[in-house]
Amino acid sequence: MTTETALHIPVMLTEVLDGLQVQRGGTYVDGTFGAGGYSQAILDASSDTCVVAIDRDPEAAPRAEVLASRYPGRFLFLPGRFGDMASLLQQAGVGLVDGVTLDVGVSSMQIDTPGRGFSFMREGPLDMRMEKAGLSAADVVNTFEEEDIASILYRLGEERQSRRIARAIVRERHNGPLQTTRQLAEIVRSVVHKGKDTIDPATRTFQGLRIFVNDEIGELRRGLEGAQSILAPGGRLAIVSFHSLEDREVKAFLSERSAKSVSRLLPGEIPPPPATFVGSGRKAVQCSAAEAQRNPRARSAKLRVDTRTDSPSQDGAA
Repeated sequence: MTTETALHIPVMLTEVLDGLQVQRGGTYVDGTFGAGGYSQAILDASSDTCVVAIDRDPEAAPRAEVLASRYPGRFLFLPGRFGDMASLLQQAGVGLVDGVTLDVGVSSMQIDTPGRGFSFMREGPLDMRMEKAGLSAADVVNTFEEEDIASILYRLGEERQSRRIARAIVRERHNGPLQTTRQLAEIVRSVVHKGKDTIDPATRTFQGLRIFVNDEIGELRRGLEGAQSILAPGGRLAIVSFHSLEDREVKAFLSERSAKSVSRLLPGEIPPPPATFVGSGRKAVQCSAAEAQRNPRARSAKLRVDTRTDSPSQDGAA
């Protein structure tokens, strides 16, 4: 294990491995490669297990090269979005797989790198782009209409004071463009005071902007659909999420694609399509108290695991 990987132990690693039920000779997709913690653990679980890793962050590629050299013929890295996993695997000539895991959201390495602009705790450019391309958080706060900024913060940041914050942002940008994380955090703190939960007032604003800039909810929906299409019958899906927006998407997806008892249908009601997933996915598993104490990031984590049936994929978003 590299020093960098050791410093970024993935959340709920034991629970994810248990959920995947890694088999000898199996092929698994790690859709959020990051530092490679999940990938390496899966590879170490069996001497002939293979992993296909995906990451949209260009900085993940050098870390992937380390694993590729350490596990020749067993590890394949595909730059791109996990929402495109089905097409990425098809282009790489990879067939159905035995498991898919996702650690949804921003990674510890991205948060801990000031130059990426993800954290209000560190001075850095107001960026937040996982791919280092496209619309940045600075573009949003400096060019979007006040109403649109408020909508982003309310819907994706679950910020109740979204209108007040958006108004303050627009007022402040008249003095010059907002360029740093500190600037934005101070604007938020000037109009929203810390509550009894002791959460920094800027938390939800940064969350909302990050999710919007990276289309994280849309990406998650596409990723769930992709996992459904590439999992072999009996394949396992293990999703770790960190806030309610993500977890609701996963729960809704698995609920819609799980079996519904025909006996509960109303007279004349059309039976649903055959279930594509069956298992315990509608019940979330949380991290242990020991892990929460050891790794504060894990405190809000929820894991949902489900098993792919042999029914054809169902179309439609969760």
